[in-house]
Amino acid sequence: MKKMKKFLGIMLAMVMAVTMLAGCGGSSKESSSSDNGKTLKFGCFSYSESLDPANMINSAWCNSRYGIGECLFKYKDDLSVENTICDEYSTEDNKTWVFHIRDGVKFSNGNDVTPSAIKACWDVLYANKTGSSNPSKFMDYESITPDDDARTLTIVLKQAKADLRKDLAYPVFVILDVSGDYDLAENPIGTGPYALTSFDSKTKATLVKNKYYWNGEVPYDNVEIDFLSEDNKALALQNGDINLVENVTSTSDLDTLKKDDNFNVSIGQGVRTGFAYINEKGILGDDTLRQAVQMALDHKTMCEVTVGGLYTEGISVLPSSLAYGYDNLKNPYTYNVDNANTYNVDNAKKLLDDAGYKDTDGDGIREMNGKKISINYITYENRRLSDFAQAIQTQLADIGIEAKINSMDADREWNKMVAGEYDLCDSNWITVGNGDPTEYMANWYGKSDANFCNYKNAEYDKLYEQLDTEFDEAKRAKIIEQLQQILINDAAVIVHGYYNSSMISDKTVSGANIHTADYYWLTTEIAPEK
Repeated sequence: MKKMKKFLGIMLAMVMAVTMLAGCGGSSKESSSSDNGKTLKFGCFSYSESLDPANMINSAWCNSRYGIGECLFKYKDDLSVENTICDEYSTEDNKTWVFHIRDGVKFSNGNDVTPSAIKACWDVLYANKTGSSNPSKFMDYESITPDDDARTLTIVLKQAKADLRKDLAYPVFVILDVSGDYDLAENPIGTGPYALTSFDSKTKATLVKNKYYWNGEVPYDNVEIDFLSEDNKALALQNGDINLVENVTSTSDLDTLKKDDNFNVSIGQGVRTGFAYINEKGILGDDTLRQAVQMALDHKTMCEVTVGGLYTEGISVLPSSLAYGYDNLKNPYTYNVDNANTYNVDNAKKLLDDAGYKDTDGDGIREMNGKKISINYITYENRRLSDFAQAIQTQLADIGIEAKINSMDADREWNKMVAGEYDLCDSNWITVGNGDPTEYMANWYGKSDANFCNYKNAEYDKLYEQLDTEFDEAKRAKIIEQLQQILINDAAVIVHGYYNSSMISDKTVSGANIHTADYYWLTTEIAPEK
């Protein structure tokens, strides 16, 4: 009996100890604050399997978004630029540019950031560039000359540019240390506020404070990034598993978070366009078929209902909020009701009938040149693009066109797009990524490496080439307006609408605002709430 009492006493003590430990642990939110707010838990979609900026554009963006790397300059919310690693610059002819590199800047491993180190980084970038991450699209140079004593980097361009600073602020020109045996795909060493300690694109990344950071106090000692699916972002935030999340795309979840005083919701006026590339090397090279597709799509309902207002309807590849003549543009493939562009299914059917594209075997799918009209539509589950794809699939079926949807991750979709293995390919682009839409409009320039849709129009190419030599902003805007109208007339791209980004935090976090150019997520502005 004494042994039994002793055993029960030990068990009771163990239960009490476990209970006390459970009381100390609490929820994830409580445990995350147990280190006095020194750890930030951030949830986001995994946009790339690699962090090597030469690999693809998403990889370069991730360096910037995760606070790992910086460029010579940074975009402000009005898309002008401010100095970062460069503190002074000069040019007399817009072809030769001299940049002074700020004193005292170090990489997160303690190595000095010198002009030679920057050139070495860019040498690797240009040597390893891929079609999807080609720095020559932004800066095509004759020479780059570092002078470490004077701390200057002199760049001579092949052709003068209105403002090279805007290009060098683009994340593909992130400055990384390439002097050691570093795997840029998994272990980039940058100058940002945080230094990467581990990276698994499927699950998680961890970072620590960069003790060498040059631009003020770094708010958090540690950052844990959980890579979440679109469906899990809001739930993880509400459960306290994370403190901060980007781009909640469920309208019901977003509305719930807006109404909850426990969360701060920042929504930025977007300069992103959601659209589907049209590959004109395949079946959609047929003008009549593309025009019928444009007529059949109800973009207003898709934007307002299908994706719950996360996009604003529009007819052009550039958002209506930008000063490039949107109100002057006309869409010939819709009819106008109360000044709203409206789809026209009957006209789409008639156009196909008149061209002889009919359903001869009664299976609901029209034939063209003896073959069923079947479209290979690739998409990915981000920013509601796959929802657009499903809606478009349904609407095209109404006019006798089959669309086969293949949903995949962003990297795989990009590779298929580059290889031309698609008919329709969903995308969501920052249209003024370097503060100007010229690089974005190159997606349809006949001589561009970025023209993955095989679009050809001599008038478009001639106008586009004028942008290289025209520095007057008003004249540039007029040319860009004309380029937009040509794409609309040619039914060259399916525009879903214009996306608004979001950043949402719980009350333990302050300063979590979404930026216009959403390259900047984990910045020193985001800090523990005092």
